[in-house]
Amino acid sequence: MQTAWMTPSVGRQLLRLGGRRSQPGAVFGQPQPGLALRPYASGTTQAVPDKSNSLSSDASTRAKPANAESKSFAVGMFKGQLTTDQVFPYPSVLNEEQTQFLRELVGPVARFFEEVNDPAKNDTLERVEETTLQGLKELGAFGLQVPSELGGVGLCNTQYARLAEIVGMHDLGVSVTLGAHQSIGFKGILLFGTKAQKEKYLPKVASGEALAAFCLTEPSSGSDAASIRCSAMPSPCGKYYTLNGSKIWISNGGLADVFTVFAKTPVTDAATGVVKEKITAFVVERSFGGVTHGPPEKKMGIKASNTAEVYFDGVQVPSENVLGEVGGGFKVAVHILNNGRFGMAATLAGTMKTIIAKAVDHATNRIQFGEKIHNFGLIQEKLARMAMLQYVTESMAYMLSANMDRGYTDFQVEAAISKIFGSEAAWKVTDECIQIMGGMGFMKEPGVERVLRDIRIFRIFEGTNDILRLFVALQGCMGKGKDLSILGNALKNPLGNAGLLLGEAGKQLRRQVGLSSGLSLSGVVHPELSRSGELAVKALEQFATVVEAKLIKHKKGIVNEQFLLQRLADGAIDLYSMVVVLSRASRSLSEGHPAAQHEKMLCDSWCIEAAARIRETMAALQSDPHQQELFRNFKSISKALVERGGIVTSNPLGF
Repeated sequence: MQTAWMTPSVGRQLLRLGGRRSQPGAVFGQPQPGLALRPYASGTTQAVPDKSNSLSSDASTRAKPANAESKSFAVGMFKGQLTTDQVFPYPSVLNEEQTQFLRELVGPVARFFEEVNDPAKNDTLERVEETTLQGLKELGAFGLQVPSELGGVGLCNTQYARLAEIVGMHDLGVSVTLGAHQSIGFKGILLFGTKAQKEKYLPKVASGEALAAFCLTEPSSGSDAASIRCSAMPSPCGKYYTLNGSKIWISNGGLADVFTVFAKTPVTDAATGVVKEKITAFVVERSFGGVTHGPPEKKMGIKASNTAEVYFDGVQVPSENVLGEVGGGFKVAVHILNNGRFGMAATLAGTMKTIIAKAVDHATNRIQFGEKIHNFGLIQEKLARMAMLQYVTESMAYMLSANMDRGYTDFQVEAAISKIFGSEAAWKVTDECIQIMGGMGFMKEPGVERVLRDIRIFRIFEGTNDILRLFVALQGCMGKGKDLSILGNALKNPLGNAGLLLGEAGKQLRRQVGLSSGLSLSGVVHPELSRSGELAVKALEQFATVVEAKLIKHKKGIVNEQFLLQRLADGAIDLYSMVVVLSRASRSLSEGHPAAQHEKMLCDSWCIEAAARIRETMAALQSDPHQQELFRNFKSISKALVERGGIVTSNPLGF
């Protein structure tokens, strides 16, 4: 299990992330340049370069030019822009060969989980049965994205997402075991490993001969990565580092043979000669000696996955096992986590499919008051909302995986949004399933209570949703802040920047008098979804207006305005979700998919409510005098609780 992490100054650390770009797990090449507005039909002729080029270290870690304009829709919406390259049309990245190969994998994997794996038994045993582990190794499930020439299956991100979804439909304990191994455990070797590191380690981890684990969290550093105490000191001869320290709550910690470990190392600044401690990533083998682990942790959920504390006592790590650059461990960690989040959304989309099926089965068979309960409006609304949440999550997952496969590198905000949304949607869907099933849902036999216990961790590990909300808001605000800075510099030379200033003045005037910005999704969304498209554009304008106003008011101090940032993040999540489902439903309508009209209802319903939430929240942030009072009260109430050590008020009876 890997908790979220950040530095002591959350705001400053989140802003640092803006200088880095997330990298694709499997790169197919650079995206084709497109027009600002593109047709809603994706077609089936989109070229996908040969997958033999995927997962090259150089490609996966290449940096985007600093002056290049971001193609991220999520970043653009903070600026009031409709940057459609990554969202319209809904991407179809698999070529015929890749699609056929995936079809051949889906059947056996699904049958394996239906016929061999026993999730209830795994939960009771608090470990994955050996027969399941052996079967997964035979299926190649431990090396899904490892290149075939190194013993893996060689899947792209979209293919991986489809199989992750199947695992999520059946057993989240197994899902975490596999994900901790390949989504984060050895992902750093795929992204940053040298040729020698890949050739040495990838065949072992791909076969399942060696399990991998990701070791970042420590007793004193969960969300605060800079407080890492684990140290790696270089030897005088320069041939190895001596690693000391411990890591807690490590998924696969008691089973792994290969660890991606983050530790502080002394780094000399080339310009000043000053020595500073910086985080460095290492590939550590249990066989090096000095690596031990504690007993398996007793957990609320995902009991089948192994979680343990890992100890490093004088471990001599060869210098050639540095992953990436010395002092560049923070970058490695960020990229690993960003690359893994699409898999979490896909997994939970699968979980929701199974849970919804259970709810529907109960609702169509349970009779109360002489009626099957699916005929009651309250149950109908629950089922409809559950379907909407699953549809949005699934749409996000495959939008994100496809853009990674297309070679886009600006996806870190979208990845964070998909993790936040998917984990909260899955919790809501599972909770509502239990409510629909009533007492039966609370019982152990149907298995829904196990899923609820398993799902709870997804809002915590690989970045807590609270920290990720701050990241989404600050990353978006930073892009807009740069634009405002450019505008401020232009004001110093108004004659030389007349065009820029006049254009900005026009935008400001339109906002002040309530006129449209001129943005439109007409011709991008399907005509049957034009009303929902208009809602999305209006929501974008409202959102961008508030972002700009708050940045002008708080400037750099916005990093400390967490009440505000949380609400901006929620608006961004709603806005991005609207555009994602508009894109997917548009493709389905244009291509005549059998369920296209059903998708239209899901999309329209979601957009109506999401737009209303954005409108209400932005209006409150912009002009509600009670909003600041509310924020002050939150702070004061919390302070009183801390000072008292709990509830401040006395019992109504007085004793």
